[in-house]
Amino acid sequence: MTVSVGDNIPSGNLKRLEEQGVKDINIQEYLENKKVVLFSVPGAFTPTCSAKHLPGFVEYYKDILDLGVDEIICIAVNDAFVMSAWEKDQNAKGKVTLLADGNGGFTESLGLMFDGSKFGLGQRGQRFAIIIDSLKISHLAIEESGAFEVSSAENIIKILKNT
Repeated sequence: MTVSVGDNIPSGNLKRLEEQGVKDINIQEYLENKKVVLFSVPGAFTPTCSAKHLPGFVEYYKDILDLGVDEIICIAVNDAFVMSAWEKDQNAKGKVTLLADGNGGFTESLGLMFDGSKFGLGQRGQRFAIIIDSLKISHLAIEESGAFEVSSAENIIKILKNT
């Protein structure tokens, strides 16, 4: 079952590569008392994700933070090493926090997985964006298959300006 506006974000662990190695991030503890934009991409280094989705949030991160957001988080069903390399490739450090959902457990708990096997991707997270305020979902934008509109940085800015 897919999460909805008004739901609390489910519990789960994500991972991030740090100097000391891979660190577990308990998402509920991490998001407690924060307002965040959390968006998901089907895969690091994939075309739309690398050309438009993450770059939009990197470009507009200051505008989003100026609208009362504490942090912007990107997740993908990739490992922490891939997400770290993508962060460097996209010049995202200090702008967008990239967290790995390597086995897809957190994305599955959101009800937002899809089967990308026909593209050689296996199980992946759908393209979406969520605004979370103190663990509660205040906005949920899930893209239709193949689309890139409602989860873009520009659309999230519009939503934030109207809340």
